[in-house]
Amino acid sequence: MKIDLNSDLGESFGNYKIGNDDEVLKHVTSVNVACGFHAGDPQVMETTVEKAFENNVAVGAHPGFPDLLGFGRRPIQISPGEAKAYVIYQVSALNGFVKALGGKMQHVKPHGAFYNMAATDPILAKAIAEGVYAVDPELILMGLAGGELVEAGKEIGLQTASEVFADRTYTSEGTLVSRTVANSLIHDKDQAATQILNIVLNGKVKAIDGTEIPLEADSICIHGDNYEAVQLVKHLKQSLSDNGVQIKSLT
Repeated sequence: MKIDLNSDLGESFGNYKIGNDDEVLKHVTSVNVACGFHAGDPQVMETTVEKAFENNVAVGAHPGFPDLLGFGRRPIQISPGEAKAYVIYQVSALNGFVKALGGKMQHVKPHGAFYNMAATDPILAKAIAEGVYAVDPELILMGLAGGELVEAGKEIGLQTASEVFADRTYTSEGTLVSRTVANSLIHDKDQAATQILNIVLNGKVKAIDGTEIPLEADSICIHGDNYEAVQLVKHLKQSLSDNGVQIKSLT
């Protein structure tokens, strides 16, 4: 059994540092790099891609809403045309650094509210998938397991990856519990490992109301801005290995 372990990185901006990218990169197999809309800037993007390649970590683009103040986590109503353009713009920007550094981009994973809205909105999901396909039809589109974005990617002809979360809790509908709700985040490493092992080994997750729902997983996310990210990802990696699961990038 194999699984990808990813993290959202490159989310510093100018003089503001977020996350512990250097340490997280030692333990993951894929990274989702912010593209300047919700976080990141050109130098941070370049440095993050460079460090990822130094650690033999696959690189993906992490496009979000143009919302630096809200860190891309505030819902914004946009047209399908805007959504597609946002994706093309941001993925192309990061891809420039990837190519300049002699690498190849592996995937695209939307960020924050862009990601969560696309998980339940088929029109938005289709626009995002079209944007990814327009840049490079060989890119893998990563979305919430069981969500509309994964389905939209399949329909347009993209390879897709179903993503699950170690540090977030789930609703009974299979969506992530809103960050505005208590107990939406998981900080305890043992709780995170228990949740992920249940998903990977048994194909199901226990929702916040206690019900169990089926869930497929190609990749596991650990948020880089989670202050326990390094310890959590190390513990999770060891727990998976102890249970016979190999940690490998999507490609």
